[in-house]
Amino acid sequence: MMKKNLFIAFEGIDGSGKSLQVQLLAENLEKAGHKVYCTFEPTDSRIGSIIKDIFKHKMEADHRVIAGLYVADRLDHLLNKENGILKKLEEGYTVITDRYYFSSYAYQGTHMSQDWVIVANSLSAQLLRPDLNIYIDISPEIAITRINHGRSSTQLYETKENLQEVREKYFEAFEKLKHQEAIFTTDGDRPAEIIAKDIWQEVSKKMKLQNSLY
Repeated sequence: MMKKNLFIAFEGIDGSGKSLQVQLLAENLEKAGHKVYCTFEPTDSRIGSIIKDIFKHKMEADHRVIAGLYVADRLDHLLNKENGILKKLEEGYTVITDRYYFSSYAYQGTHMSQDWVIVANSLSAQLLRPDLNIYIDISPEIAITRINHGRSSTQLYETKENLQEVREKYFEAFEKLKHQEAIFTTDGDRPAEIIAKDIWQEVSKKMKLQNSLY
């Protein structure tokens, strides 16, 4: 039996254009005959809502607490019996998530030991590694311009200095985990349709590889 459905995670600093690329990839996969389920982190669960409130400065929390909340939210994202990622994969969906554990490695890794964050998320990694982690790489300068365009307020982490650090932490994590993870980096400073084409080529390769194994 051929296994056709994939689990794909999109990563990038804020303003990298992930949401649009998730949508474009979902459209391409549907045209190729996939049932697609798109999701995101932090989730809409009660745990995810607490994280969002912290980001919007509605409540305060130590960065270690935020890291712990992400661990819990991610496990629920995977294991939820109604709409968890593992359930959706079992139902035959190709699942695309806007952020997964590399976001924690990068964002929380700027405030505490990245190795601690990796270990804290190890259960999620054991449960499910993405078939492909897609990192959209943009400069923090462009990111800030995009974030400020049409936004009345900025969220936690959204400063140029912090996004520069986060970008560096992403590459640090990719280097540490390059033997365990499938990582594809694409230049996000280019037009969206060109980025989408690059991503589709990479995902197509992954689909062919998957099908050759089954």
